[in-house]
Amino acid sequence: MSLAASAPSSIAHLLLRAAEQHPECGLHYPENSAAARDRPPQTYPELLTRARTVLGGLRRRGLRPQDKVVLLLEQPEEFLAAFWACVLGGLVPVPMAALGGDPERWAAQLQHVNTLLDGPLLVTDRKLKAELPQVAGLVVAELDELAGAEPAVELHEAAPEDPAMLVLTSGSTGNSKAVILTHANLLASMAGKNGYHLLTCADVSLNWVSFDHVAALLECHLLPLYAGAGQVHVRAATVLGDPLEFLRLVSALGVTMTFTPNFLLALLNPLADQLTERGPVDLSRLRHIISGGEAVVRTTGETFLERFAAHGLRPGALWPAFGMTETCAGSIYSRAFPTADQGQEFANLGLPVVGLRIRVADQDDRELGEGETGELQLAGAMITPGYYNNEIATKEAFTADGWFRSGDLGRIDEGRLTLVGRSKDSIIVNGVNYFSHDIETVLGQLDDVAGSYVAAFPTRAAGSDTEQLVIAFHPRTADGDETGRYRALSAVRSGVVAHWGFRPALVLPLPEDAFPKTSLGKIQRSLMRKRLEAGAYAEVLEATAELVLRRLGGYHAPEGETERILAEIYAEMFELAPEKVSATANFFDLGGTSLDILRLRNLVARRLGADDLQIITVLTAPTVRALAARLGEGEVARPYDPLVPMQESGDKTPLFCVHPGVGEVLVFVNLAKYFVGDRPFYALRARGFNPGERPFESFTEMVDSYVTAIRAKQPHGPYAVAGYSYGAAVAFEIAKVLESRGERVDFVGSFNLPPHIKYRMDELDFAETAANLAFFLALIDKRQSLELPGELRHLAKEKQAARLLELAPPARLAELDLTVEKFTAWAELADGLTNLGRGYAPGGSVRAMSVFYAIPLRGTKEDWLNNELSRWQEHTREGVRFIDVPGEHYTLMGPQHVAAFQSILRAELDRALGEGD
Repeated sequence: MSLAASAPSSIAHLLLRAAEQHPECGLHYPENSAAARDRPPQTYPELLTRARTVLGGLRRRGLRPQDKVVLLLEQPEEFLAAFWACVLGGLVPVPMAALGGDPERWAAQLQHVNTLLDGPLLVTDRKLKAELPQVAGLVVAELDELAGAEPAVELHEAAPEDPAMLVLTSGSTGNSKAVILTHANLLASMAGKNGYHLLTCADVSLNWVSFDHVAALLECHLLPLYAGAGQVHVRAATVLGDPLEFLRLVSALGVTMTFTPNFLLALLNPLADQLTERGPVDLSRLRHIISGGEAVVRTTGETFLERFAAHGLRPGALWPAFGMTETCAGSIYSRAFPTADQGQEFANLGLPVVGLRIRVADQDDRELGEGETGELQLAGAMITPGYYNNEIATKEAFTADGWFRSGDLGRIDEGRLTLVGRSKDSIIVNGVNYFSHDIETVLGQLDDVAGSYVAAFPTRAAGSDTEQLVIAFHPRTADGDETGRYRALSAVRSGVVAHWGFRPALVLPLPEDAFPKTSLGKIQRSLMRKRLEAGAYAEVLEATAELVLRRLGGYHAPEGETERILAEIYAEMFELAPEKVSATANFFDLGGTSLDILRLRNLVARRLGADDLQIITVLTAPTVRALAARLGEGEVARPYDPLVPMQESGDKTPLFCVHPGVGEVLVFVNLAKYFVGDRPFYALRARGFNPGERPFESFTEMVDSYVTAIRAKQPHGPYAVAGYSYGAAVAFEIAKVLESRGERVDFVGSFNLPPHIKYRMDELDFAETAANLAFFLALIDKRQSLELPGELRHLAKEKQAARLLELAPPARLAELDLTVEKFTAWAELADGLTNLGRGYAPGGSVRAMSVFYAIPLRGTKEDWLNNELSRWQEHTREGVRFIDVPGEHYTLMGPQHVAAFQSILRAELDRALGEGD
């Protein structure tokens, strides 16, 4: 019997039916809008064939129905092949996202998932496999290996109540839950969704969200598959790197339905005038955009519809929606925006799909009347039966009479849902959930923060496009210690940026008694939010603003057009009022990070026409006034000065840090921010970056140049010098020279480098150095950095560089302003430094050293310490302190580890220099 003639009992039938009834339809996987038609779509029969092949590989490994398979696959085409292989074989797929750059956190999450899911198979690609941290008992398979098997012929017939997939919730390390979605859940959801969407085989959907988010897989894949419609899937970076690509893709591929959170609409609105710079754009086929994940701000949505109407966008194209993983994504839709939302700050969410019931209930789960506010609760065939291997969480998620607790606060007016807040402890920023306890745990470990007095909660200013984060904390500083309080404010702000990639809107230093707690000691965040929005912290906000202004040197009005525009740029970047940005405002004191420098360069190029703003210029002239003066000078040759002031406040002994083997000092930007008000932090940058500069010709010349610069800044000791990687050997030699001249050097630090580096330098030819530089700059991944030198070595230097840049993400190249010529020159400079190290052999000694050790590039941490780093003991007179720090060689000062590293480093500096409290 034809599948089309039978009602589906599992979602496997959706793919089988689409392949049979709509063999000409399928999926596009373009790199971007310009390449939208470069390759033919993958038809549904081709997806089915590919999935059968992967299933053959899974069965060859002995997997059986109901076994769990974690899918760690970032390419949409690869993910969907593996997903359907699991479904067709009765296996249970579990989408997962990588936690790159944080091996410890990733390892903990993988260990938790491995235990939670009873030892699943993890399927990934070669690139991600090379990045996986070591986890005992974790079984991993590469997709390419699975796809080499004979296609499976027999398919599994799942029962409706069988789990079709598990979806991991967001959560702190080791705290994720696995939401069970059965075949019956998903089929009921698809039927309910399409009662609103009314998709047919003539439609085309667009998805740019990664598949660990349920909306991507259900709203933009299963739903169009259910209707036999076409689909477009692109990587998230394609749209986030250039938001206008979202609409260009809609136009290029005739998209009729898509999904996006409100924050993308806010990014698109100011870019409307630039939409047609690459050619005409036609949005007339786009029937509706589902907007969920966060509240839709009415004015943002209206502005979006108005600004793009000229390109054919329909007046009713935006549909605010509500859904959760536990409700199979979108389950409540509003087709009346903006007509039904006039006078409201946020759009209401409309009516539930057929088969879903909603109610608002009080704290005792009693249903409330129309217009009353309470917790949103839901019931229906698309609601999850619970959480895998977690009876407690399942029980807590449902009321006694079987309704699912959403954790959201809302009201129902004439059947239409409006959300007014959240009872769960989470914050949604740009459509992403962040959990309060995750943020609080990290910030509570900072030196100047009282750990049990940190509260992270959301607020939303009237008209804001997204929720904003508020951090309240109790500073562990003495009364009247303005410097300590400012340092704590800076550390909290920097900690949030480093870990989550965005700035808190407000940071509130409060006394202990300002933190309301329950009898169990839990901070009542919702009460603190109410107090904030009622103006209870107005005096604290004013005092904090005055403190920050004083520390930034007071207010001095910008003078001239360049200063005015730069002040506006700083204001935009740090979400400040332009009239409050002083000409003396320092880019880094305002919160600028190494990534922000790249954004600053783009804004300066666009608004001031300065297309070649150098990173070193920002580092050495970070205030509005200083940077404006440098821009006004044009390209003026300046004498080489290796010293780069990363931050100059504080009364303690300055720290001088030597660059790693790439010669640049950008790696120290985020670390130096934690030294504000504590001790000055200077970095030493290699010679040869600026036009006309001659690279160093010997190791001795480099050391002498750095000693001269250090003594020009600080004529006499005690000194504190350190070096990262290659720079540690240079720092050691600097310390020896200073001691030979009768100076005290009380701190000599090595950041993960042993004394004997010649053997490593001998291993590094230009190809190795260029690949390491590309990896250091996040142009290629770790596996590529290991494999590519062998492929590139026979090529000329510029061709090696060109090949490395071909592999790099275009957005990253744009951020770094890298061309083949610039990258080649940088690689040659790094290769020159490597060459200087080939002749280096440590000799002599310094009084003492502090060696900070992390996971090495090769081998184990224990071997690295015992067999390599321990040899520093041969070159000290009073001994070495070996200090364990989190992270790997290339990540110990990265976003996830810099807060921990700075605390360890600052404590060791205080000890060695006798400058502790």
